[in-house]
Amino acid sequence: MAPDLPRLLAEHVGLVLVSTGLAVLLGLPLGIVAQRRSRWGTVILGTVGLMQTIPSLALLAALIAALGRIGTVPALVALFLYALLPVVSATQAALSQVPPGLRQAGLALGLRPGQVLWHVELATARPLITAGVGTAAVTGVGTATVAAFVGAGGLGERIVAGLAVNDAALMMAGAVPAALMAVAVQALFKRLQAVN
Repeated sequence: MAPDLPRLLAEHVGLVLVSTGLAVLLGLPLGIVAQRRSRWGTVILGTVGLMQTIPSLALLAALIAALGRIGTVPALVALFLYALLPVVSATQAALSQVPPGLRQAGLALGLRPGQVLWHVELATARPLITAGVGTAAVTGVGTATVAAFVGAGGLGERIVAGLAVNDAALMMAGAVPAALMAVAVQALFKRLQAVN
């Protein structure tokens, strides 16, 4: 094993975990609002969808200019913005599929609206929401390789170094572990999705 691999893996995993975690913290409430308020839903889904259309290097360049720095912070912000769409859209779609009768049954049993949301609606919608978070995480693993272009580390360091000297083996030394990580993350979320 190459001596730099543990460090690069740790940096890569850190970028994906933090950005995806932040996307879940903001994306779940946004998805709930998008499902509850159709007018706001159009604006929210349109805005997070727009973020997906911006090329990653262009977004990183804009964030570097806006934040006045390079490194981990602009990379995390970019990954967070890319992760929002799958989380928000999955939450909105999953909650839309919850039968209205379940909500009414929860209220009839004396649950408050917040309890119905937590214990009935989100619990029922969990598999689809988990799939959305999984999509965000898998996409993040691939997109995080671009973070090396702004000095944020991760497996992309090897890809950038390989590009600089036209070394295909070095590029593959970064691309293959990133691809394997993406497959592992996808398998993990498939298992989580299947848990009752």
